[in-house]
Amino acid sequence: MDDWQTLDHEAVPGDKDSVLYLMTRNGEYTIHVSGRELMSDSQHGSEDALSDEACDRLDRLHDARILVGGLGMGFTMAAALRRVGSEGQITVAELIPAVVRWNRETTGTAAGFPLNDTRSQVYIGDVVDLVDDPPEPWSAILLDVDNGPRALTRPYNRWLYHRAGLQRAMAALIPGGILGVWSAHNDPSFTKRLTEAGFETEVIIHHEPGRPTPDDSGDHVLWMARRPVA
Repeated sequence: MDDWQTLDHEAVPGDKDSVLYLMTRNGEYTIHVSGRELMSDSQHGSEDALSDEACDRLDRLHDARILVGGLGMGFTMAAALRRVGSEGQITVAELIPAVVRWNRETTGTAAGFPLNDTRSQVYIGDVVDLVDDPPEPWSAILLDVDNGPRALTRPYNRWLYHRAGLQRAMAALIPGGILGVWSAHNDPSFTKRLTEAGFETEVIIHHEPGRPTPDDSGDHVLWMARRPVA
């Protein structure tokens, strides 16, 4: 089997000790940080499901406005674009400019280059900015930026998963809007916080056989938290 080849790298803003590496082998692209694989373009079922489960719960999709936190390989964004109508808009917030550049050049291939869709917009910065101060209310906010509420990539993002952040997310959504959160782990305390914040909360276990996970189960967790209509 061929060895992995490093194509590019970029430091994570605000964290000089963390560097992202774009790597390839036999046509597969992966992004690594600190010696571990963050994402691959060959396994993305739970990223697709994050969008699909949220869209399944929205009353209207033809003009839905969806915020995606974290571009990654583009699969969550692409799944949302497949579901919304011609008047819809998908905004992705990505902190690291290189991830956007890589997606436009190479890593977006498997997802169909979602950034080229006229309904897509890119915000290079922290998704927290667009949750705390949305330009308009969102139909859905989909977060895949931290490997879950407990495994924080950036300590500042802790705000997103506790009372203040959940209250802002609630205010940033339309009535009936969905806050979707992807995680590599279950976290009953987060489920409790969502419920206490007033969300109608569902916990979905998405199983992907053969996909590496911290507990080797292949299970990922999706929270679907709906802002009540009334």
